[in-house]
Amino acid sequence: MVRRIEVVPHDPAWARAFRQEAEALRLLLGEEALAIHHIGSTAIPGIVAKPILDILVVVRDIAAIDALNPSMIARGYRPRGEKGISGRRYFIKGEDEHRSHHVHMFQASDPNIQRHLAFRDYLIAHPEDARAYGALKQELAARFPEDAGRYSDGKQAFVQGIEQAARAWRGRI
Repeated sequence: MVRRIEVVPHDPAWARAFRQEAEALRLLLGEEALAIHHIGSTAIPGIVAKPILDILVVVRDIAAIDALNPSMIARGYRPRGEKGISGRRYFIKGEDEHRSHHVHMFQASDPNIQRHLAFRDYLIAHPEDARAYGALKQELAARFPEDAGRYSDGKQAFVQGIEQAARAWRGRI
């Protein structure tokens, strides 16, 4: 079955759902979890998003996470390995056409942690850029409702521009 790209208005319940899942992950991962962050568009108030929670987990030792795959599977997650980002462990909760969560785990020293957090924080602090990002996502979802690759490719230049602005902004604050 083809996964349909759907973006919906921001739902305040996403913050509560994140807190609940973060607590469950904290218990499951134990001392390996150093921090758990809500990232992605569902973490940015006021913008449209695919209704899938993105969760970033900072861990002590990324290699130790592989031994926890059975526990993640028991929680409803499917391990996807690095999935294109070296040093990451990626998990999907739900079936392909009905995903509910994406979990991205990185070891504490990984620069991808700051990249994700800066992107989120920048868009929260700059609602005009967040709205532009939301509008782009709506346009792409309408143009490519069943083509996740083209949807993602269509966002790439905008995301890279925001990441650059976020790094500069973070350096000033």
